[in-house]
Amino acid sequence: MNVTRRDFVKLCAFGAISAGVASRYFQLASSQSAGSDEIKMVRSTCSPNCTGACAYHAMVYRGRITSLIQAADYPESDYNPRGCLKGQSMVNLIYGPDRLKKPLIRVGERGEGKFKAVSWDEALDYAAEKLVEVMKKYGPDSIALSIQVPGTGYVHKGAAIRLASMFGWSVLHGYTMNGDLPAFWSQTFGVQTEEFESLEWVNSRYIAVFGSNILVTRLPDAKFLNIAKERGAKVIMIDMNFTPTAAKADEWIQINPSTDAAFALGIANVIINERLYDEDFIKSYTDMPILVRLDNHKRLRAYEVKELKDEAEKLKKEIPEYRDLFVVYDVNEGRLKIVNPETLERDFEPALEGEFEVELVDGTTVKVKPVFQMIKELVTNEYTPERVAEIITPPGRDKAEYAQLVRRIAREMATTKPLHIIYGASNYQWFHGDLKGRALALIVALTGNIGKPGAGISTYAGQFKIRWPLGMWWLFKGRKTNWVTYLLWMNKEYRQSEEFKKYNRETPYPKNDVKAFVFGWNNPFDQHNMANKLKEMAKSGELEFILAIDFQATTSTKWADVVLPGVAWYEKYELTATILHPYVQMQQPAIEPLFECMPEIWIFKELAKRMVAKWNDEELKAQIAEFYPDPALFEKEENARKNGTWSLKLAREIAHEASLKATELMLGKHELTKGITLERLLKEGAIRLNLPTPDKRQIPFWEQIHEKKPFPPPSFPAPLAKTARFVKSGRIEFYKEEDVFIDFGETLPVHKDPFVDTEYKVNPQAKNKYKYAFITRNALYRVHSTHSNNITMLELQDFRPRVWMNPETAKEKGIKPGDLVEVYNDRGKVRGYAVIDPGIHPRVIIFEQGWWSRYLRGESYNSLTFPWIKAVHLAYFVPGIWEPTTAWNECACDVRKV
Repeated sequence: MNVTRRDFVKLCAFGAISAGVASRYFQLASSQSAGSDEIKMVRSTCSPNCTGACAYHAMVYRGRITSLIQAADYPESDYNPRGCLKGQSMVNLIYGPDRLKKPLIRVGERGEGKFKAVSWDEALDYAAEKLVEVMKKYGPDSIALSIQVPGTGYVHKGAAIRLASMFGWSVLHGYTMNGDLPAFWSQTFGVQTEEFESLEWVNSRYIAVFGSNILVTRLPDAKFLNIAKERGAKVIMIDMNFTPTAAKADEWIQINPSTDAAFALGIANVIINERLYDEDFIKSYTDMPILVRLDNHKRLRAYEVKELKDEAEKLKKEIPEYRDLFVVYDVNEGRLKIVNPETLERDFEPALEGEFEVELVDGTTVKVKPVFQMIKELVTNEYTPERVAEIITPPGRDKAEYAQLVRRIAREMATTKPLHIIYGASNYQWFHGDLKGRALALIVALTGNIGKPGAGISTYAGQFKIRWPLGMWWLFKGRKTNWVTYLLWMNKEYRQSEEFKKYNRETPYPKNDVKAFVFGWNNPFDQHNMANKLKEMAKSGELEFILAIDFQATTSTKWADVVLPGVAWYEKYELTATILHPYVQMQQPAIEPLFECMPEIWIFKELAKRMVAKWNDEELKAQIAEFYPDPALFEKEENARKNGTWSLKLAREIAHEASLKATELMLGKHELTKGITLERLLKEGAIRLNLPTPDKRQIPFWEQIHEKKPFPPPSFPAPLAKTARFVKSGRIEFYKEEDVFIDFGETLPVHKDPFVDTEYKVNPQAKNKYKYAFITRNALYRVHSTHSNNITMLELQDFRPRVWMNPETAKEKGIKPGDLVEVYNDRGKVRGYAVIDPGIHPRVIIFEQGWWSRYLRGESYNSLTFPWIKAVHLAYFVPGIWEPTTAWNECACDVRKV
């Protein structure tokens, strides 16, 4: 790109803040001090765990990134530009004082931060020796690998899982570690998640946001909420706290903490009893017509029914093992009929209401009801608007007004279409978050707002989604990945409980516990549930070896025994995809890795090579060259070592080439990526996936609604059989018949108060001792803990962590604005400066997560949390789809002035 001196000055003006800060505070990396006088612009993508995946042009002058500028080159102009100040100030991290330079081996105590810089060979040999030592003592599954949300990069994180699959390590799914898994999706729809791309928001005419702070956490896409309003949509915000998103909504409805399920069920009450529901939709696409036995609370099977037995036995042979044959009552023919789970075509007119008596094969009779009848009875008896108002109305508000509000919102939702419900992560990061999701999904199902432009329910949390099968790169020679649940590691007491033994059907855990911890691209000793427990494991020696891969010296690297310097996302090739827009994109190296930092694909290849040499697996020894997608690349580097021509520069070049080969391998020949080639990506930057919808738009469940394909669609990389068993009827399911749901009274979505089954159950005194909910919300200034050390972001916050509270709380505690306060419970504490905000619920204390402990006097906001495990999350196990997930907000606390 030819740029004149005048053009250069104009372009630099936009990045003056970042460049100025860099020149004042940070040393210029010596390896990048020289280079061509030509200014080049390199397109890449910003890839923290934020769902944005925004395209940036990196302006490079003399081998150094001087500015990051939004690329604004998406084929659909509405997506342009994308980006935020965090992404633009990424140079502060690339060239910042925390940048790792060389491999490190610990010489001080864990957590002390004392290391010696060593060569790559010394660090890798030492790490490989320690890892193999642990494997021989306790078994390979005693090594746990944490990968932070695979969607941020398929190549290098794929290499990490490839390494784990070679040896049989345990892999911890970042999605559940983060508490980002909205469990209702698998229970109701049989999928991990399904969301609208943000461009579809503008097609909605009613958008109800439940606890998602879009204007803070979805900065590149927040504009579509305003565009929807400009086009006539009504936007309402239901949240316990006033937020920037509430400020832009047409209406803010404040409710009590974690009472969204009650609100949703009150809305369902009005929709059902005023017959505002879409009868044809619920008969065709949901389980609401299916009959349930009243004696054992199980669905009625066709082969249990005397008159259907022969037909059922024949049909059973024709359907997959993961399906089952259920029964409806056909009002036209006046008899029972079998529901074919392999199609949503309907040749019967099922009853939605009533009670029927059925003769079973053994000659006995049993009473049955349709699921719809059971839902109607539930909401009529338990969730009248008046009863709901008792639950959701904040202190000091008029409950009669809230009852009328429930009625009005229900009528608006039922009659204004398309309706889109956005269900935020902070709202489902509660112990009973799945119940809230099931209840909210009931609204869109009752009103037929699924599978149509602008109509549905979406959850947006993390850049997590696997958009097509990736096993050809992620798994080494067909060896499987051994996935393990993070919360089971953190909660030994639960692993030993009778509840776990009773309800755990298939969730695996290492026989000899976790003895070594390997992590990359994340900061678990700050950012994850019970970070203080990780530190205790490290101090006590329970964790015998800790290996960190990162490009910065984070809190977590200080707890490692070996730190291997990886690279930033402007120093490598990487294949990316996200959920908020259906584009496949390429990261490209704008600069070569600084200092002695190396692409992670190379790091994992080198670890694999060295471990294989020490491990007793002859098959792996013969196959090691195939760790790279092209064995010739592996041999090229090994030959260079033998003949003395090896260098870091050569190894980087080979690693870059291996990354491109892995990209080609993953693009493969899948229908979704057909025609998307490496050459096109490098040239065009972003290419839309081949979605089977009009204009390839990301519209959840389009094929189910329009082509009558049974639920669920695939959730990659899991095989369909693994997830389809969640909804055996092939339909959207609101009735769950597994024993654990029956035992806990959750066969249908219900409301359960927060803390009753967690904090108060474990410690009855906590109800009076800790009466506030501790909410660790996302900050405008960070992406979780990424950018916590970004000087630009720190200046915008005056370098001060803050604690938000209601004026009533402050008055009761004698706290004034700006006071240093401490939030605490029996498990831990954290301090910040008080912000008195009347928009905060009187029973809520807010701390913004993501601060590194060095900014918190060595404390951790996650020291207050606890790894609660809900039994229904153990009914099945598919990693990152159905497993226990962190409930950050299920945390009671108190606050005091320091």
